[in-house]
Amino acid sequence: MTTTFDVSRRGFVVGAATAGLALGFRLPFDDGAAHAQAGYPDEINAWVVVQPDEKVIIRIARSEMGQGTLTGLAQLVAEELECDWADVTTEYPTPATNLQRGRVWQSFSTGGSRGIRESHDYVRQGGAAAREMLIAAAAKDWGVAPGDCRAEKGVITHAGSGRSTTYGKVAKAAALLEVPANVPLKDPKDWKLAGKPVKRLDTAAKVVGKQVYGADLRLPGMLNAAIRQCPVFGGKLASFDAAAVQSMPGVRKVVVVDDNAVAVIAERWWQAKTALDELPVKWDEGANAQVSSASIAAFVEEGLTADQAFVGNQNGDAEAVIAKAARKVEAVYAYPYQNHATMEPMNATAKWTEARCEVWCPTQNGEAALAAAAAAAGLQPQQCDVHKLHLGGGFGRRGAFHDYVRQAVLIARHFPGTPVKLLWTREEDMTHGAYHPITQCKLTAALDENGDVMAFRVRIAGQSILAGVMPQRLNGGADPVTFQCYAPKGDHAISYSFPNLLVDHAMRNPHVPPGFWRGVNANQNTVYTECFIDEVAHAAGKDPLAFRLKLMANHPKNAAVLKAAAERAGWGGPAPAGVFRGLAQCTAFGSHIAACAEVSVTGGKLKIHRIVAATDCGHAVNPQQIEAQVEGSFVYGLSAMLYGECTVKDGRVEQQNFDTYQVMRIDEMPEVETIVMPSGGFWGGVGEPTIAVAAPAVLNAIFAATGKRIRRLPLMHHDLGTA
Repeated sequence: MTTTFDVSRRGFVVGAATAGLALGFRLPFDDGAAHAQAGYPDEINAWVVVQPDEKVIIRIARSEMGQGTLTGLAQLVAEELECDWADVTTEYPTPATNLQRGRVWQSFSTGGSRGIRESHDYVRQGGAAAREMLIAAAAKDWGVAPGDCRAEKGVITHAGSGRSTTYGKVAKAAALLEVPANVPLKDPKDWKLAGKPVKRLDTAAKVVGKQVYGADLRLPGMLNAAIRQCPVFGGKLASFDAAAVQSMPGVRKVVVVDDNAVAVIAERWWQAKTALDELPVKWDEGANAQVSSASIAAFVEEGLTADQAFVGNQNGDAEAVIAKAARKVEAVYAYPYQNHATMEPMNATAKWTEARCEVWCPTQNGEAALAAAAAAAGLQPQQCDVHKLHLGGGFGRRGAFHDYVRQAVLIARHFPGTPVKLLWTREEDMTHGAYHPITQCKLTAALDENGDVMAFRVRIAGQSILAGVMPQRLNGGADPVTFQCYAPKGDHAISYSFPNLLVDHAMRNPHVPPGFWRGVNANQNTVYTECFIDEVAHAAGKDPLAFRLKLMANHPKNAAVLKAAAERAGWGGPAPAGVFRGLAQCTAFGSHIAACAEVSVTGGKLKIHRIVAATDCGHAVNPQQIEAQVEGSFVYGLSAMLYGECTVKDGRVEQQNFDTYQVMRIDEMPEVETIVMPSGGFWGGVGEPTIAVAAPAVLNAIFAATGKRIRRLPLMHHDLGTA
């Protein structure tokens, strides 16, 4: 029978706050059979529902935010299920149902390129178990052994008699059977659906405008809310004059939210927003109102020479070798704050009573959203639920942060039983994010007489994401996420070997909150390493490709993608007139990626013509989807390189909309050529790691074109006239 768990609100909230629920139980399937008696009569198991008309509903716990995870996971389930892909649709289970059923769907967290690579085994098990149950139901009806039957495209056939039936006809009988455990999974070489470039399941609704996002949601009797928070992080609400706007059209109430915000609730959102603009508000901005970009930069820069730092990777004695070296190369790089800038601003709709709270919202982690809702509602998690909607962009902003969910519930408590939708303005969204952390990096290389690297020294100074978001995950005070692409091993291992190496981090945390931003620290760390490696190769008078490959002798997968990208781009051969090339590579989120960019600079104006990208993610579930992910990540990464910067004045973020926080226009986008080269044996990510190589490949190509090294981003601050 289905197992239920009684979890306290505090326990649930604490567990869910750590980017994925850690409640200590992980059951891949409901234990026992009799789903019908347990209250789930329509399903084969938790993953699969087969309807009488042969339609197959596959339940997906991870979130769809444009990256294609929904389709990829459905492919994996359908591959093992042996259903007809044309009959497949999907639905989200709710996190409260997951909790009630013993977390049968496991993690709802969608970030860190973990949607497929973290759940491929158990979702495939779900499809395989459902297939065996359907076959067993047919075999029982025919009085034959299940082993003598086979399934293909939703049709079950008995080899001996030639009899056949369909999934829809035996689904009810199959639902009553015991759910088998540990059904053998197919070898990826035998895949027929997974591994193929099938069309995405979520595209059609978006193209014709049927897709409902959180910002679009309408519920009967719904009210709308607009919010304004203290513009300085850490500041508080001092006072406001509700009477000044209370009589404005549609206004129902003006309320305090926590201690740092005020919201107007009205019949329509524009009424709420208009009244909020007119509302007299005074803030207690606190000491942080004196902070500026200049003071933050000076604070971070001090860490470059500080005595104390956390060591992330070390072998040999890099400092001693550098101290004695006759030849050294040294450079300092810097990376700014950047905003997630999702096209859909933060929003959530909440309906609260003293007995129950429901939330409808875009979220990268339904369980964390449920925890935030329960805490704000003052209820047990079992009394709450979250209905996930497709996201109009996530990029990390809607993963570890559910401030907008908390606010929506707190506001809805003023109108019990009435749904209230909170929608942030673009300005609120831009100035109250969780920003890509600000860091600087000093890199030093010691060379021998042959130009080979004898020692490599990296000092990172700046912000820790975990210290600001999940301090419980710090390791002895150190932030392991800071060392992405510098780690000694694992998903973010350094992809070069040096006889002497030291990488450390002097943590400096300004008041601007950091967050997980697509690609996280792989972004700046790959810029630092790959641009500096290019500097060292140039100083040694060596070809950047050959120089890298010599350092990658112990990293064959990295070497393979780098050579593939370089060869496809024509490295070593003549480029078109006026066009110059640059390289970059790294290991991140379990995958190996590389890029070769082609650019020209004419009259100081940059044109990125082409980027060839090679990706080894182990197993490629949908190659077409991977190509789209690479292209999309390059839009994001190149936008950041060209324009992405959030500056601070008087303690507040200055950029408030896309007029001051630019993104690439379509005429700036280069041709992207993607090489998908899965080597098998592991499961890597795609959407997050690939972003990291775009900027450094272009920056290295800019040096080849102009002789100028760009060490501080964004590029818009630099004159690209030739040196």
